Amino acid sequence: MSVSPTITLDRIIKRFDAKCALDGIAATILPGEFIAVIGSSGAGKTTLLRCLACAIPVTEGAIRFGAQDLATLRGSALRRHRARVGMIYQQFNLVKRLPVLTNVLIGRLPHLTRSRRWMAVWHRFDARQRNIALRCLEHVGLLDRAWQRTDTLSGGEQQRVAIAKVLAQEPEVILADEPVASLDVMNGALVMATLRYVAASAGLTVIANLHHVDYARRYADRILGLCAGRLVFDGPPEALHEVVIRNIFGDVSPDAAGFGPMVAGEEVWATS
Repeated sequence: MSVSPTITLDRIIKRFDAKCALDGIAATILPGEFIAVIGSSGAGKTTLLRCLACAIPVTEGAIRFGAQDLATLRGSALRRHRARVGMIYQQFNLVKRLPVLTNVLIGRLPHLTRSRRWMAVWHRFDARQRNIALRCLEHVGLLDRAWQRTDTLSGGEQQRVAIAKVLAQEPEVILADEPVASLDVMNGALVMATLRYVAASAGLTVIANLHHVDYARRYADRILGLCAGRLVFDGPPEALHEVVIRNIFGDVSPDAAGFGPMVAGEEVWATS
């Protein structure tokens, strides 16, 4: 039995004045897939995520979540869509002076009534919301840090808090824009393994922009390669050989594209 796609990219084009940032991208993304989008700077990776998040409209073509064309969304329908899509950024987007738990609870805001949102401004969340946030922290292995100030954590730990915050939002799709770009190799691998684990556990679809090809090969089910706004590769990690890398990144060495050996010891822990 065929599975209906979660997301359909129907020959999308995005122009900024004379510049074509996305040029006829066509792909279907299935429920639960972990997709890595790779390409050099300026290839269109971030523009693609911004279109998926409804932060900017496409110029031509269509993006559909299920049967819903994103271009038709307005008002409350647009707000509901944005609540369905969790965003993870390179810069964590956390309030550093707040406790870890409070940062995760911020992810619950789309599910609160207007009156309860006002209470949340004063960090007053009820027991149910706190329990959800604590479970999310447990999923990323940081339950013991719940009451610690966020700025006392390492960069890798802060990114895992950001993942817990997105999980608390209860999204259907997670978009991650270079989530490990500011981390060292060991912390980057742990964050990627955490994201892969929690997404698989919850059956979430993930689309992650990645600079390092090795992370894409190790953690993704499928890889999309962009070059100058065009989709030049769509396939499994094992098909990503050196010739394909050159098609995506141009005349760069495999090492320059992050296509070298990973350091030992980054295998994922598993939560119970």
